[in-house]
Amino acid sequence: MTEPSRRAVVSGLAAGLAGLPALAWGQATPFGFETVEAEAKRLAAAPFDAAVPPLPEVLAKLDYDAWRDIRFRPDRAFPVGADGRFRLQLFHLGFLYPRPVAVSLVKAGMATPIAYDPALFDLGRTKLDAALPKDLGFAGIRLHTALNRPDVIDELIVFVGASYFRFLGQDQLYGLSARALAVNTEAKGGPEEFPAFRAFWIEAEGEPGTCTIHALLDGPSQTGAYRFTVRPGPETTVAVTATLFPRRDLNDAGLAPLTSMYFIGETDRGHSDDYRPELHDSDGLQIAASSGEWLWRPLDNPRERRVATFSVASPKGFGLMQRDRSFASYQDLEAGYERRPGYFVEPEGDWGEGSVVLVELPTDNETADNIVAFWRPKVPYPVGQPARLAYRIRAVGGESLHPNGQVANTFLATPAASGAARKEGDPEGRLARRFLIDFGGGALAQRPTGAPPPEVVASTSVGRIVATSIVPNPHVGGFRAALDIRLDAPGTTELRLYLRDAGGNALTETWTFPWSAA
Repeated sequence: MTEPSRRAVVSGLAAGLAGLPALAWGQATPFGFETVEAEAKRLAAAPFDAAVPPLPEVLAKLDYDAWRDIRFRPDRAFPVGADGRFRLQLFHLGFLYPRPVAVSLVKAGMATPIAYDPALFDLGRTKLDAALPKDLGFAGIRLHTALNRPDVIDELIVFVGASYFRFLGQDQLYGLSARALAVNTEAKGGPEEFPAFRAFWIEAEGEPGTCTIHALLDGPSQTGAYRFTVRPGPETTVAVTATLFPRRDLNDAGLAPLTSMYFIGETDRGHSDDYRPELHDSDGLQIAASSGEWLWRPLDNPRERRVATFSVASPKGFGLMQRDRSFASYQDLEAGYERRPGYFVEPEGDWGEGSVVLVELPTDNETADNIVAFWRPKVPYPVGQPARLAYRIRAVGGESLHPNGQVANTFLATPAASGAARKEGDPEGRLARRFLIDFGGGALAQRPTGAPPPEVVASTSVGRIVATSIVPNPHVGGFRAALDIRLDAPGTTELRLYLRDAGGNALTETWTFPWSAA
């Protein structure tokens, strides 16, 4: 994962259409998902070709404003999906998007390529004073549908830039993104790779209420055939089926990767004097283990790169979530951070042993995508053997994903220096910290009146727990737990805490957090 602005880096990547079969524009050919698999397998047998056809000069010289002024004409959108309720629009090449992708429509098992035509676009104030070839291709695709109101066509899902895509549920605004695949995101032994989609096929038929998109992925270390079935709703879902063809032993693949931004939050507001209290597209990593345990890891804007690994065999799900839904937490009248969705990945089938990996990068602004989470299988994918996987991604609002109480707030405080601290060689209290964790809702809200308070169950990987306590917090419908931790020397510890009843039953998800003492 490169530092710090992934959006600019990814937008500038290029991988051309060289090596794809010649397309007869307007001529239909037989098509099925096996067509994409066969093409991905063929590409994987050859060395990766990163060549990019040079853009015509008239496009290469476009600046951001000129490129942004080129918009697809809504009246030229292509009806797709079984009931025609979706409209396909295309992005124009130019500026930071020089990589062409081929786009085809599929009907009755036949795929027909869409030829470039300047009449598809409203150029606005931009002047293209030269004829452009009809095999120019496009920068990406997007679908519109009546998502929020039956009489208004809203943008639903967008694919543009490398293998990035993002989508919306009802009453949501764009925030984080998903990707088809992450490779060497921790940047060990070389730069991160950004495999890219080279072609899309959009179904004009299928299950009512859905639209299916097929895509061909290509990159230095693998190729892939992907199928995305989009179902709009309050929590729009994207069902993903993929077949990967490794060009090498793939031991650094990140499956179902999610990318987000976290700049300022309740755990650390020292990065900026911005008037807005919090600035983030996501505020936590949620993991559902096969054991039934749910984990919540608040995100952070660390001082230096941080990689956390959560060993979870056969996970039920994981995702980057935007849990704080209060406008008062953000105070941004335009960005609408409280309406950003969380994306929760739910595997289909048994993914076996592996880990959820969280990468956090330092950033000094709110435009950098500095957070990535993905699943890494324990056993590498060997070269020459196809790997198949399936999962579903949900665009989640503020709803709880499990019946137990959940973390509402995480606060840090520095205990005042004391005689005991001076005696232990820590006169300024730098080796000690107090954490305040609010748990609310779910099983906590359903406890009978007069029941004894839950028990705090806490642990630390390094150092010692000095004290714990718990008090009711009616403002979150639950309790506030306090955890005092002390390290014996500068270092980093991993903390865990949850609440349970007298019978030993977990009442909340497990809060986990890293803390470093300088």
